[in-house]
Amino acid sequence: MTPYRPAPSARPAHPWRACALLIGLALAGCARDRDTTPYPSLAVRPVEKQGFAEPAAKPVVLRPDPALDAQIADLTRRLSAVEQEFAKAHDQARASAAKARGAVVGSDAWLTAQTELATLDEIRARTSSLLTEADDRAIQRAAALEPDYLSLDTLRERAATAVTSQAAQIKAISDSLPAA
Repeated sequence: MTPYRPAPSARPAHPWRACALLIGLALAGCARDRDTTPYPSLAVRPVEKQGFAEPAAKPVVLRPDPALDAQIADLTRRLSAVEQEFAKAHDQARASAAKARGAVVGSDAWLTAQTELATLDEIRARTSSLLTEADDRAIQRAAALEPDYLSLDTLRERAATAVTSQAAQIKAISDSLPAA
């Protein structure tokens, strides 16, 4: 028997020729006539020409508001009255607290000082209420996109300072009394 030999046309070509053919086909698939992918330009864009400086702020024109001025005047008058009332009540509470310093808890002097402290706290609550009213006016202006109103801001600062000061004074008197 003769050994089997394939026909010459069925024999594979040299292996390196087949590899070269496959590599050529693979590279041909990656090549294109022209690139159609839209890449961004590297040129300077218009926004980059503007710079990073802050824009100039437009001056705000404040228009007088007679209705708000009347409300501010009323709130200022009421705040002054409450501050005067607190000053008088504070003097009385300090005197009552001085009498109650050596007294026992529950004695008449101690109860009088506690009553005076409660009066001071009630007056401080009214001052806080006036601050809330001023804050409400400021919130209404902000909601209407109107600029800050200087006299309203001044009133709010004054009321906030009064509330803080009154609370500190009440605490000082309370701390000087014997604890219950």
